[in-house]
Amino acid sequence: MSKKAKLAFTLAGVLTASMVLTGCGLFGKDKESVDPPGEITHTKEGEEVENSSETTADETAEETADMEMRDLYLVDKNGYVVAQSIPLPKTKSVAKQVLSYLVTDGPISEKIPNGFRTVIPAGTEVDVDIKDGVAVVDFSEEFSDYQEADEKSILQSVTWTLTQFDSVDSVELRVNGHPLTEMPVGKTPISEEGLTRADGINTDMANVADITNTRPVTVYYLSQAEDEPYYVPVTKRVSNTETNDVAAVIKQLVDGPGLQTTLSTALFNDVKLMDEPKIEDGNVVLNFNESILENSDSKMISDTTLRSIVLSLTEQKDIKSVSISVDGNSEIVNEDGESLTAPVTRPEKVNTASF
Repeated sequence: MSKKAKLAFTLAGVLTASMVLTGCGLFGKDKESVDPPGEITHTKEGEEVENSSETTADETAEETADMEMRDLYLVDKNGYVVAQSIPLPKTKSVAKQVLSYLVTDGPISEKIPNGFRTVIPAGTEVDVDIKDGVAVVDFSEEFSDYQEADEKSILQSVTWTLTQFDSVDSVELRVNGHPLTEMPVGKTPISEEGLTRADGINTDMANVADITNTRPVTVYYLSQAEDEPYYVPVTKRVSNTETNDVAAVIKQLVDGPGLQTTLSTALFNDVKLMDEPKIEDGNVVLNFNESILENSDSKMISDTTLRSIVLSLTEQKDIKSVSISVDGNSEIVNEDGESLTAPVTRPEKVNTASF
């Protein structure tokens, strides 16, 4: 039995359709631009597409051309804020669109994957203005009508959904034109510098005795919905005595999310780095022991292990790709038997929802 069978759920063959591991640039780009494409066709709001067996290939292609995959940060059944990539109609107002689709009982209420939900209160209207890397979000007064337990999830959902775009570095919130210095219900403070990914997501403070002597890193663990695994970003606090952020991330992946969570890890506790990680021109070079391999005979690394590492490390600003070797040998392959000698870049989408 493969060692990955020790996981509480089956991971073999996962995400084969959504990720293609074939070498340099294999995972696509890291962030997206909100600039619209040149000539595009818009679908009308609320327009239904006929479900007919007579639909032609050209009609199907046209419908696909009118849609764009976008990351929406939803809340799963365990309360984690998680990206789900969902096809949305193409539009010039992309930032406004993605936030509008986060409103409860909004346009995608019937398309949200089972076990997930949106957290912006129903009836909330949204306007977004982006300038110099700052997205100013103006909500209608309905925004203040939420449960206090959802407050941090709302902040994280809005921030991480908007910062998927190249043109957005930080987010400022307003209600009816008035800037928010704290959230309306639970009074969570909002920095004058705005909200960024550096504020964290699904923050885990377990075993942190002195927060002042720590710093945050974000790693990707695994969860599942209807037997389908998906990746969950978790911000962990690591001691400042750990001077190398890359090594700290790998350690958090190996240590796992802890026994008190519903999450799992794709790396096991016998995985070790043989050398100190090196970063050259945005590419980090990692040399592991053989425990990183799913199959040592075929020199194969599992897709879930590779994806967890790449997602976690490319959350750091200076890392764009990852190169992996085992005992100094870079001739390793993915689950499809494809060589991984070229650097692996971040996947264009974290999780792809199915309907």
